[in-house]
Amino acid sequence: MNGYEYIVRKQIAWATREGIPLIGSQVDRGRPTYALDLDMNLFRPLLPEVRQAFSAGDGGELISSGAPAKMQALHSSSALAVNVFQYWQEIGQVPVVAVACGLCRSGSTAARNIVFEEKYPVNEAFETPPNIDVVIHNADDTKIRRLAIECKFSEAYGGHGHGGLKERYLEECGPLWGDIPQLRQLAESLSPDDTQFQRLHPAQLVKHILGLKRAFGKGGFRLLYLWYDVFGPDGDLHRKEVERFATAAKDDGVMFHALTYQELILGMSERLAGTHPEYVGYLTSRYS
Repeated sequence: MNGYEYIVRKQIAWATREGIPLIGSQVDRGRPTYALDLDMNLFRPLLPEVRQAFSAGDGGELISSGAPAKMQALHSSSALAVNVFQYWQEIGQVPVVAVACGLCRSGSTAARNIVFEEKYPVNEAFETPPNIDVVIHNADDTKIRRLAIECKFSEAYGGHGHGGLKERYLEECGPLWGDIPQLRQLAESLSPDDTQFQRLHPAQLVKHILGLKRAFGKGGFRLLYLWYDVFGPDGDLHRKEVERFATAAKDDGVMFHALTYQELILGMSERLAGTHPEYVGYLTSRYS
């Protein structure tokens, strides 16, 4: 069983236990891997500001014209990100999840707000910049202004592949590359096509780093790669590719690290089950 199939079957089993009716990608056609209603796929309904953020994003997560929206998919990475992060925005305890993700020290109160689908352009002349799945805004007087999180669920294990890095990022962003030579070298190997990485999408991470660096400087942000681990060759390859990228970023002094959803949920279960039992129970039952 490949990684994608493992995730899909695990999510179908969860929906069956919960009595959630499922539909196909064309409602009555396609494999039934979509919740009948969006709220059935979420721990809590979307907050108005979160709904607006996804509506304004480029992923079409909430678009539905006679077919279920992308976020209704049981294996949706955006639904998983919402289920993990929105809760802390809703109850006004953003620092708790920032600490759990290893993005700041225990006791820190710098984290102020969580924004979904935020964009940081690398160059205003370029095409639409990629959306960063989750961005935690720190207080304005902190050195590290943004805690950015790229979230992956099933897409790393699907068969659709991913693109490389367009040459113009290397040709027209000279100043941004000056103090990150290892990432520049890696980027060159991904341009114009990525023939080296199968599970990780490093070009996407490179663009996030360039955009955040342009906005806040190399020391003004942290970037977390939060991903769902699986057993077998797919998971092994993904881990090795993440480690390769992390090494290049570390050598350049970029504050990048990786964490699996399973590690995050286990850590929160150990520390927060007593104070946030419904939230921890939901995540543990569905994703661990």
